[in-house]
Amino acid sequence: MASEQRDPRPGGDDARAERLLEEYGSPLYVYDVGRVREAYRDLTAALPENSRLYYSLKANPHPGLVAELTRAGARAEITSRGELSAALEAGCPADELLYSGPGKTPGELDEAVRLGVRSYSTESFGDLERVGAAGVAHGVTLDCVLRINAAGAPGEAGLRMTGSASQFGFDLDVLTDAPHRLKTEGVRIVGLHFFPLTNARDEKGLCAEIIQSARTAAELRDLLGIELRLVDLGGGFAAPYAVPGDRPRYPGLRAAVSEALDEFLPGWREGAPQVAFESGRHLVGDSGTLLTTVTDVKDSRGSRFAVLDSGINHLGGLAGLGRLLPMKARPLHTGQDAATERVTLAGPLCTPADLLGRGVELAGVRSGAVLAFPNVGAYGLSASLLGFLGHRAPAEVLVDGDEVVSATRLALHRQQIPAVTRPSPATTENGSEGADMSEQWDEAFEGLLKEILPRLAERGEVGPDISLKAVGLDSLAMVEVVISIENTYGISIPDEELEPEVFTSPATLWAVVDGLRERQALA
Repeated sequence: MASEQRDPRPGGDDARAERLLEEYGSPLYVYDVGRVREAYRDLTAALPENSRLYYSLKANPHPGLVAELTRAGARAEITSRGELSAALEAGCPADELLYSGPGKTPGELDEAVRLGVRSYSTESFGDLERVGAAGVAHGVTLDCVLRINAAGAPGEAGLRMTGSASQFGFDLDVLTDAPHRLKTEGVRIVGLHFFPLTNARDEKGLCAEIIQSARTAAELRDLLGIELRLVDLGGGFAAPYAVPGDRPRYPGLRAAVSEALDEFLPGWREGAPQVAFESGRHLVGDSGTLLTTVTDVKDSRGSRFAVLDSGINHLGGLAGLGRLLPMKARPLHTGQDAATERVTLAGPLCTPADLLGRGVELAGVRSGAVLAFPNVGAYGLSASLLGFLGHRAPAEVLVDGDEVVSATRLALHRQQIPAVTRPSPATTENGSEGADMSEQWDEAFEGLLKEILPRLAERGEVGPDISLKAVGLDSLAMVEVVISIENTYGISIPDEELEPEVFTSPATLWAVVDGLRERQALA
């Protein structure tokens, strides 16, 4: 069941789109946070009452979108250091994050635990043991849910994630044959995680999959003797991609799934267990529009090509692997009666794979024309071949009605890094960890950090390894910190010293400040 038809124009206003292009240039991503709020309201209304909803940052890790969903009530599901950084920048509490995904490395886990992440979805016994080792190293017990690779009920889906040989999740026979391996030091098994399919438009099939997962959860609870505190039933909620259309609705899902939960997991209405779902594309997909400009129109051997200033480096990165998903763009300011022509949309990259459409029917295609690709708020820029050929990334503008909320540009740059065997800035000369670093900074340094970061002041003592992002160090606060440091100590911090790693913790920041003070004293 679809909602009422939306105006496919970016923000519903071609004139506004052109104003944004004049201000921020082409190509340009525009995200409408009003649509994000609406998608969150629609989905939570369709889910069982009092269930938890995670936003999967893999769909779009833009901190502005993550922050909007966090304010609405969603929690964040992350799978990497980069997504962890984006979630913290967006203001997500570290202890409410769910860290999932295969292939978690010891280094990634060490950083996540150090920054306060306490909940993990594990995919195998090896994954569980690595999480446990990180917990032991930091002296904490980490909550883990077991992702299950189980055969699901037959249903229409875009992509089945489990039910066959897979890197995702525990196979049921492997899990039930060796339950003793779940007793791993450093972790506490608190529940189960399912995600059998994705991009399911068919409500009946989606409900069948979720109900099957709830049934399997109850069976595993009894077989393994697990106390279920959390059951994440996954998602699969669909959204159109780079074509006009509306998010599907699931009007019968709440009643059908609630009835099944009453049968298989009684107590869920009181939070025993807490039932959770997750979504990426459904929450942000229809919020995004890519505006791109035709730079050239040429004819070649009977075919017409429109060359754009955006390609698979900005949209549809799977095309670089030989998969071109169907996309449909609309020229701005083109009347409905304008004559159409068949044209292939090519990007600016030096590869024949850089195509956003083959033989599509478009009207008004000419040099300088602006095309709008709708429904690209999910799996757009961050899922594309951004680094290939080094073209600048498009600006990303968040709008709320007529107001521009933020305008940023994702930048790739190369930075110098120390050898892995060298001590980090948080390590002292005698090799002891940064716990002693707090004795080396003065009261002025601690005072200015607490003044600029109220959440840090609430903690009381400033520890050397506290994540500054986790206590509110965004780009604006970063500028305030630098200015305050320069004024307090009479130093000037060179731009080359302002690498992101410098602002990881009080210890890493103080190492730079103290080094500049010493250099100035010797000058």
